[in-house]
Amino acid sequence: MNPDLKGHIRKLIRIPVPSRKTVLLIIVVAILAVGLNALVATLLERYQNFHIPSTGNIYALGFDAYGGNITTHDGTQYIDWGTTYVGSETNCSIYLRSKSNIDTTMNLTTANWTYVNTQGQNVASPTTSSINLTWDYDNSTIKPNQEIYVTFTLSVPYDADFVEYLINNKVTQFNFDIHISPSER
Repeated sequence: MNPDLKGHIRKLIRIPVPSRKTVLLIIVVAILAVGLNALVATLLERYQNFHIPSTGNIYALGFDAYGGNITTHDGTQYIDWGTTYVGSETNCSIYLRSKSNIDTTMNLTTANWTYVNTQGQNVASPTTSSINLTWDYDNSTIKPNQEIYVTFTLSVPYDADFVEYLINNKVTQFNFDIHISPSER
């Protein structure tokens, strides 16, 4: 092969060798990127995926509550909402049968919100709670002995103050009472 041709090929194929400063800069940037990624992932895990188990005791005055997601333990009916995540909603459904002898509608209220810390102790409730319980009952008239199927939605929207309350008080679970009562139609 022609020596001039070999020289031209070497010049064309020549791989540039980076300087030590360039290699050091690449290593520093890579380490910083990995460190920043780990920090952001830790912060997001702390706030975005914060989760706590919860239950809701059911007290149905004038109605039989049964089936669906109801669990009974020592005579108390409750819904085990499972692990709830900040920024999420959880649905559970039950059957309700009117025990009234007149047409009625139902009211839903909650009470006795209790937050429990890592030591199993109750902690003071937050001044404002983001947690909300709603249902799909449309306020229609319920006849005596009529059965209906209702779905409850437990919403735990993202609220920075509420998340800080949960973290600062080391809350690991919460419980509350669900009251279903009749109102005459």
